[in-house]
Amino acid sequence: MDNRDETAAPRQRGARPPVFEERLSRQLLTLARSINGTPGRTGLYVLCALITGVIVATAAAQVWLNAWNEPFYNAIEKKDLDGFFTQLGVFVMIAAVLLLLNVFQRYLDMTIALKLRQMATGDLIENWMSHKRAARIGRAGQIGVNPDQRIHEDANHLTELTTSLGVGLLQATLLLSSFIGVLWVLSQGVILKLFGYSFSIPGYMVWAALLYAITGSAFSWLVGRRLVKLQQTRYAREADLRVALVQGAEHSDGIVLNNGERHKRQALIGDLNNLLDVLRRIVRATVGLTWITAGYGWVALVFPIIVAAPAYFGGSLSFGELMMVVGAFNQVQQSLRWFVDNASTIADWRASLLRVMNFRQALMQIDDFEAGAERFERVEHPQGLFALDDVVVMSAHRRTRASEAHLTVKPGERVLFTGLPGAGKGIFFLAIGGLWNWGSGRISLPPAEDTVFLAQRPFVPPGSIRTILTYTNGVHPMGDDEMKAALKRVGLGHLGDALDRVERWDRELTNQDRQLLALARVLLMKPKWIFSDGMIDMIRETQPDLIHSIFDEELAGSSLISIYNRPIKNALYDRLVALTSEVEGEAAEPGPATATDARLAGQSGAAGPEGNPIPDPA
Repeated sequence: MDNRDETAAPRQRGARPPVFEERLSRQLLTLARSINGTPGRTGLYVLCALITGVIVATAAAQVWLNAWNEPFYNAIEKKDLDGFFTQLGVFVMIAAVLLLLNVFQRYLDMTIALKLRQMATGDLIENWMSHKRAARIGRAGQIGVNPDQRIHEDANHLTELTTSLGVGLLQATLLLSSFIGVLWVLSQGVILKLFGYSFSIPGYMVWAALLYAITGSAFSWLVGRRLVKLQQTRYAREADLRVALVQGAEHSDGIVLNNGERHKRQALIGDLNNLLDVLRRIVRATVGLTWITAGYGWVALVFPIIVAAPAYFGGSLSFGELMMVVGAFNQVQQSLRWFVDNASTIADWRASLLRVMNFRQALMQIDDFEAGAERFERVEHPQGLFALDDVVVMSAHRRTRASEAHLTVKPGERVLFTGLPGAGKGIFFLAIGGLWNWGSGRISLPPAEDTVFLAQRPFVPPGSIRTILTYTNGVHPMGDDEMKAALKRVGLGHLGDALDRVERWDRELTNQDRQLLALARVLLMKPKWIFSDGMIDMIRETQPDLIHSIFDEELAGSSLISIYNRPIKNALYDRLVALTSEVEGEAAEPGPATATDARLAGQSGAAGPEGNPIPDPA
């Protein structure tokens, strides 16, 4: 028995996987373009302009505070009590202004983060849940694993870090531009003495601050750059563990009933250990980075005093001027060390940016990510019919085809596709539905508004029974009586009194009840074309009279194309088509295919591979 993964996409020899754009400049440009094309951008621009104005005002107030150092500390040095209290009053005014600006800046900071989250997450949801990308991305490789993590956690983390780092960088830049001039002017009074010689260096304190900051930034980058990949791996491992826990909760009954607790527990512990292994490496890398950043911070407390001490002890600076020089130096040095202080945060931000932007690139270029193998030609049939022409569905190791190379289904006709286990029936259904694009030939479909696709495990959206019955725009407005009649028709009359009751119906209902609920929705929609992945036939096995009567009455004019794992001897279908497959690298085996056709003919009265009508066994 071949146990190889049939849901993996095929690739031609020599085909290369798509390359992600990981250059920071290109990703930032793409991010800016996407923001500029997103509704709500005007509000974001207004918020950015406001916070820029607040930061400029804050920088001006801090320059004022630095200038206040000179008269205040000179008053202390001279023991001038009146001057001391006067400067305290000035300090209260400066502090009040800075407090007001800080509170307003915090409000704008959080509002910008909220706005960015709305735009970024909304953009990802819009691109993910459209053009069948949500299903297609899951088959595009590793990039499609755990999309919820990228859309929810990663996008949220990215917007928060982007706001924090962006505001911090802007503030550091404005403070640097404000204080570097102040420090340059103050450096003119610094006279250095060495071996009996007196001399001055233009901008002496500025160059000292630059040298100190550049040295710290270089060491921080060398030590902390590996955190980028580690954080990226961490988020992937976090997503794996969370999904495994959710699956354990969702399928807890089945796990317990099948004595699978020990196996599931070992699997969860394995996922946890994978995460912990990455976290330990992050801890080691962070500790190494902390040696640099923390040591740099402690030395910064005395470094400006050491640099300015020769001028003070030489008498060219007063105590107040010394404190003013120290304050300006600290502002310049703090602005320049922004990278040092945020090295680990920048690594975290870069990892989040890579995960979010790579996922968005995969969504926007899904056709490229599905490239590397032949693809179907999928068109709308000019006469509104369903037709297959030389269709071969390819998976990683198998090719599946219908026994009829050219097949056309007319309105009202009912056709059953069937085949032996491993014939690729599930992927064949996905190919018809547009969720599997690898193969050759042409698939012609009726108009989308006239069709409905029924999976074996129907999707049950959250909400009430009314929400489920009217899900998507395929159902026109209708009254309670119609809904109750449809529910009663399929044997779910007891749900008629619970139309507006909100429950987790995906848990409350059995899979058979979910199938019947989907059938009730079909009765309300009355589509012209119904494509079933065995759902109709599964219901028919337990309730044959129900299915026959519905398709003889309410859905008498609807076409039914069903794919099921075994032929059914009944009058429901007009035609029976065999699905056969061959393993890649092996010659097609005519034996099983011929046997299948013979079995179908024997069980259903089919006239042969040309798909002639099946006579009524009655």
